[in-house]
Amino acid sequence: MTKTDLIKEINKLKQEKNAVILAHYYCEPEVQNTADYVGDSFYLAKVAKNTDCERIVFCGVEFMGESAKILNPEKTVLMPDKTADCPMAHMASVEKVLEMKRSCNDLAVVCYINSSAELKSVCDVCVTSSNAVNIVNKLPNKNVFFIPDGNLGRYVAKQSSKNIIFNNGYCPIHNNITVSLVKSVKNAHPSAKILMHPECLPEVVELADYVGSTSGIIEYAQKSDAKEFIVITEIGVLHELQKKAPDKKFYFTEPMPICADMKKVTLKRVYNCLLNDENAVEISEDIRKKALAPLEKMLELG
Repeated sequence: MTKTDLIKEINKLKQEKNAVILAHYYCEPEVQNTADYVGDSFYLAKVAKNTDCERIVFCGVEFMGESAKILNPEKTVLMPDKTADCPMAHMASVEKVLEMKRSCNDLAVVCYINSSAELKSVCDVCVTSSNAVNIVNKLPNKNVFFIPDGNLGRYVAKQSSKNIIFNNGYCPIHNNITVSLVKSVKNAHPSAKILMHPECLPEVVELADYVGSTSGIIEYAQKSDAKEFIVITEIGVLHELQKKAPDKKFYFTEPMPICADMKKVTLKRVYNCLLNDENAVEISEDIRKKALAPLEKMLELG
C-alpha cells in the first residue's frame, strides 16, 4: 500500500470507527500531517479530556496513552506501537514517593506528566514543561518533591521560592546535549537565537535566549523578529516550526537529537491499530482513579 493509500484508508477508518488521532510534535512529519490534533503533552491532554470520539489513537509514547485513558476510561485508547516508551517515565519509584511523604512535612509531590500511571497514582499534582513553574508556585506547600525529571525540577526551582527536592531522572535525548554542542552551533550561526527545552542540563539552559515547552518554542519562533534559531530539543519539532515560520531558518545540534521511541510511530502502524483495534491501553481501575486526581488538578491549575 502506498503512502497516499495509507492516508486515505486511515481517514476512512477514522470516520467508520469514530476515532480521533492525536500526535506529539516529536512524531514523524507524515504522522503529524495525518493527525487531527498535534501538540505538546499539555495540549494533547486537554484535547483527550474533551473529545467526543469513541476511540483515541495516540501517536506518542506509553505515558501519553495512559494519561488519555486515565482521563477517558469509557473510551478506547490505541497506541500505534505498544513498545514506544519514555525511559524517564520510569526513573522514579512509588516506594521513594511514599518514603518522602512519610518523612517530610508540608510536602507536595509534583509529577511531570512524563511518568507512568503508577507513579501518578501516588502524587498530588501533575505538570508539563509548559505549566510546571506556574503550578508549583500556586501550591500551598512549602516543600515540593519533583519527579521524575531532575533537570526540569532545577529549572522550576530557579523560578520558585519553594524548597524543591530533586529526583535524579532525565530525558536521555535532552541530557546528552552538552554546552560544547550548543556552542558549536552558535559559533556557526552567531546571530541565531537559542530556543531550548527545560529538560536540558542546567549549564546548557544557561545558554538559552528562550526556555520553554515545544509549543512555547514554536510560538516564540513564530512571533520573534529574529530570522535564525538554534533549537535545542528533539528534531521532530522542526516540521511544525517550518509550517508556522516558513521564512525562518532553524539549526540543531549534531548529531541530531532523535527520540527513537517516538519514531516507532509510523503511518502503517497507525493504520493497523485503527483497523484491528490493536494495542489498547489497559489500566486497573484502582490505579486509574488514583492517577486521575493529579491530572485533573493540573488541568484545573494549569
